[in-house]
Parts: sequence; C-alpha cells; structure tokens
Amino acid sequence: MQDLTEGVARFQRDVHPAKAELFAHLAATHRPTTLFISCSDARVVPELLTQSEPGELFVIRTAGNLVPAHAPGSDGVAASIEYAVAVLGVRDIVVCGHSACGAMTALAENHDLSGVPAIADWLRHADASRARTTAETGTENVAALVRENVLAQLANLATHPSVARALAENTVTLHGWVYDIPTGAVEDVTAAGRPGALAA
Repeated sequence: MQDLTEGVARFQRDVHPAKAELFAHLAATHRPTTLFISCSDARVVPELLTQSEPGELFVIRTAGNLVPAHAPGSDGVAASIEYAVAVLGVRDIVVCGHSACGAMTALAENHDLSGVPAIADWLRHADASRARTTAETGTENVAALVRENVLAQLANLATHPSVARALAENTVTLHGWVYDIPTGAVEDVTAAGRPGALAA
C-alpha cells in the first residue's frame, strides 16, 4: 500500500500539474473515441500499450477479456458496453487478448477449477473459443486459444443491441488484437480476415 500512496503523491506533485489544462478540460468533457476491452491481468495496461492520454479510452477489463453474449437482466459488462456505444458514441471497439493469459491457460491445460466456482462459471463464456481452437488445430494450445478467444468475444460483442445497431449504421468498427507481453508486439487478428502485426 505504501507504493500506492507514494504514487498518488508523485501524481499530485508532478503529473497532474504538468497536465493541468487537460484535466481541467476533462472535468467537463467525457468523449473517448475507443472502447477497449482487455483482460484484468495486471501486466496488460491499455493506456500504456496504446500510449493514450486520459479521456481517450473507455476501458472494460474482465478475466480473459471475456464479453458475455447479450442476455436479459442486469450485467455490468453489458451496461458499460451500452454506455460506451449508445451514450458516448465511441467509433472503435478493441478486444485485446494477450500472451500467457491465466484464464486461457487454465482452459487449454484443463486446470481443476472446482475450488474456484465463480471463475469456472465465468470461463464458460469461452466455450466457443475452445470449440473453435480444437476444430482448427486439433489441440488447445494457449496461443491459439488466445487468438480464437478474441474472435469469439468479438462475435459475442455483436449480439449486444447497441453494438449491432452501430454496426448496421457503420458508426463503429470492431478490432481484435493480441498483445505479446515479452516482445511488446501487437497482432491484429481481424485485419482483412488475416492475422498481422500492427505497424511499428
């Protein structure tokens, strides 16, 4: 906790004053252009990865960057998606998976999740990802599952009414990325239907 409080002190002393004009603008304006859905993994920091300023990304983080398909009832992920698309009017949505994902590793290696029932239940949102990976490769290696999971979550995303409407009106574009932690490389798994590295 000491590290966090010291970080807040440095932010208040050094960072905030240097960006005072930006923060004054943000106090009355909230217009992010991109909804960024990533894993909760502490090694994945969307703002650092994209070098975005405060106010540019609307971020949702979930274990395994999972996006449940639209269903009736209250759902914090669905509410955040709807707010970003229908209220804030984001123009792009990125679902970003990453190397060495704990959630995808647990699935690919068939870890015993009986002691963590909430996690086991949540990871069922990756059932389609597992099916796609097995059908394509005959195995469930982690890297393949990470990529297929991004594509499956984009499909789930499109079931949300606000996203489906924006897609029909061509006001939003979906992107699937995979971030490689040790190299910093980012692969676009949706580029013209073919995986490819983002421009350096």
